[in-house]
Amino acid sequence: MDLFDYMRSNTMKSEAPLASRMRPTTLDEIVGQQHIIGKDKLLYRAIRADKLRSVIFYGPPGTGKTTIAKVIAHTTSAEFTQINATVAGKKDMEEVVRQAKDNLGMYGKRTILFVDEIHRFNKGQQDYLLPFVEDGTLILIGATTENPYFEVNGALISRSIIFELKALEKDDIKALLTRALTDMEKGMGAYEAVADEDALDFLADIAGGDARNALNALELGILTTERSVDGKIHITLPVASECIQKKTVRYDKGGDNHYDTISAFIKSMRGSDPDAAVFYLAKMLYAGEDIKFIARRIMICASEDVGNADPQAIQVAAAAAQAVERIGMPESQIILSQAASYVASAPKSNAACNAIFEAMEAVKTTTTTVPVHLQDKHYGGAEKLGHGVGYLYAHDFPEHYVKQQYLPDELVGREFYRPSDNGYEKTIGERLKHLRERGY
Repeated sequence: MDLFDYMRSNTMKSEAPLASRMRPTTLDEIVGQQHIIGKDKLLYRAIRADKLRSVIFYGPPGTGKTTIAKVIAHTTSAEFTQINATVAGKKDMEEVVRQAKDNLGMYGKRTILFVDEIHRFNKGQQDYLLPFVEDGTLILIGATTENPYFEVNGALISRSIIFELKALEKDDIKALLTRALTDMEKGMGAYEAVADEDALDFLADIAGGDARNALNALELGILTTERSVDGKIHITLPVASECIQKKTVRYDKGGDNHYDTISAFIKSMRGSDPDAAVFYLAKMLYAGEDIKFIARRIMICASEDVGNADPQAIQVAAAAAQAVERIGMPESQIILSQAASYVASAPKSNAACNAIFEAMEAVKTTTTTVPVHLQDKHYGGAEKLGHGVGYLYAHDFPEHYVKQQYLPDELVGREFYRPSDNGYEKTIGERLKHLRERGY
């Protein structure tokens, strides 16, 4: 390294964002994630012993995936190299493999390849790495915010250990902020800044489990706040509030949080918890979810989980879907809240849902013919063949009902629709029982 490289390196370090400068270099400096890097855990022991095999770190942004990889880089005797899947091409990968082969063949030294955002690699790129991971040329560390079982080659998954990182707890983030305030070497200690307790609590809470977001906000506050008469920079709650204008919500429309949140929304409506349903609705709206998508899910729930226990539920849901298309945001949040809370509060039945699934199965597995007396007699010559003969017109009988066979011969006696005892469906069930007990 010449003088200019040395100066450039030091300049980059000093001007790097606080979150980057504060990144731990040892296992003991890492805050949180004790479920995978506690001193009695496999990953901790493997890193300490420098016996790491291929791993994939999976979790939300700002939870320490890259941090753990960097700690490994500082502690391993293996060659450590890094590429980012968003910009790396085939030539970059070929060069990594070439160097790894040289390291292994010439020096007996392993190579650890850290691939950030590995889910961004296409199938061909992932397939290219597979044989080199398999034969030990490379030890792979992948980092992803997406579920690796959906986004990463199954063969790579089978040769790796998956570690799921959790969103950092509020106390973890607060500890990082406090450390950053006083750290003279890597943090903001030289600025002589002090933060009020409620300001730290706010930043730790509002960051949504993302340490990077909280540290960036603290840095912004310190760099943009004038010194008080006591010579110190005071980070108060109003200052902290300005640094994060909007709470970070972990919600990627193509990622796990999207599916987890919509799943919780539907299950809350199904479980008759309108408070939870409205909360998850708010989370989706806050994150910018498509209101038409939300409306469709409410309609499905109204039919699948409420059904005839409250036939108005599907009407409310359908009307809401139509209304949000015409009105748009922000007013549509009220309409969706009304529909979601109605469906969540309604009596529940999945009898209609079960009925169609069972009937579909019967269609697939049983060969049937329409009973002759139900067949159409109006097209040419059909009546001469006996089609429609013997059919009893229900409206000619008391209560507009007459007992006759409607199911095919092969399915006589089968019941597909079995009304529940909930809501209006109880009335439906009582009427059907009454009619079935009658005979003429």
